[in-house]
Amino acid sequence: MKVLLVEDDHSVGDFVSRELESAGHECLHVSDGDQGWEQARSGEFDVLIVDRMLPRRDGLTLVSDLRREGVLTPALILSALGDVDNRVLGLQSGADDYLVKPFAMAELLARLEILVRRAGHASELSTRLQVADLEMDLLHQEVRRQGEVISLQPREYKLLEYLMRHAGRVVTRAMLLEHVWGYHFDPQTNVIDVHVSRLRQKIDRDFEPPLLNTVRGAGYRLGDG
Repeated sequence: MKVLLVEDDHSVGDFVSRELESAGHECLHVSDGDQGWEQARSGEFDVLIVDRMLPRRDGLTLVSDLRREGVLTPALILSALGDVDNRVLGLQSGADDYLVKPFAMAELLARLEILVRRAGHASELSTRLQVADLEMDLLHQEVRRQGEVISLQPREYKLLEYLMRHAGRVVTRAMLLEHVWGYHFDPQTNVIDVHVSRLRQKIDRDFEPPLLNTVRGAGYRLGDG
């Protein structure tokens, strides 16, 4: 698992990070809600662990803001507030689980594994992606916009699928190189620019509004706003 831990108590954060890494998982630890927001929006994590009481942006606000942005990464809230009303508030914010401090690390690991497994199963069951009036049928590998079939080359299809799975979020060149081309380094070519340009011509040229947007200095975002 690749875990994002948002925890301002450094002793707790160091302990959880160390235990996760000992169990063979990758963990990034940040200490405030705004840092958590920036990292979680990348879509690069399998699961989020979010402390409830955080500086700059509290845990419940962080999770609800992510859900509003379309970030569906499973999230577990950690909190010393364990009464029923507070647990309900945590789940209503969009969190998938709520664990009360103090906790056993074995239980935290088990809950994280369940959340990741559940999210993976849900993803496998999904056979259709949609962003605005752009639709992708994963079973038949068919793309339509406003009901009109759009013919894509295999790499264009893979690029569009990745963008649709991260709709509304900025996707960086590094993310595309790794997940669409399988590079773990930048070969310093314009291969991404060429494919994005071709894809934009196909999905945006004859339709309104344009969906594939360049975010200057950051990457690309697929969405209608």
